[in-house]
Amino acid sequence: VQLQASGGGLVQAGGSLRLSCAASGFTFDDYAMGWFRQAPGKEREFVASINWSGGRTSYADSVKGRFTISRDNNKNTAYLRMDSLKPEDTAVYYCAAKYSGLISTTAASYGYWGRGTLVTVSS
Repeated sequence: VQLQASGGGLVQAGGSLRLSCAASGFTFDDYAMGWFRQAPGKEREFVASINWSGGRTSYADSVKGRFTISRDNNKNTAYLRMDSLKPEDTAVYYCAAKYSGLISTTAASYGYWGRGTLVTVSS
């Protein structure tokens, strides 16, 4: 099983990035996908989740209206589009997979995790 997150980088406040999470080694559309982030000195926090079909999503209040989670089951890939980025969005972003396909905001419910990609937003 592998989750490979990519697309992080340095961006100015107000800018945009799109993160990708390429999955392999499991049946992708049996799983919900989630994005979490961890800023320096802080605990990992929920960002967004999407169910197996892409028909249901959930977002943290801090990113609602700015971030969009999506998935392409034909490509075994999940995405996180991030717009209107703020310095407080700076963190390592992790993608994760949760069996059963139902969305969840709880990190403990996700069984597979990627290594993370760093997003730095400058002011």
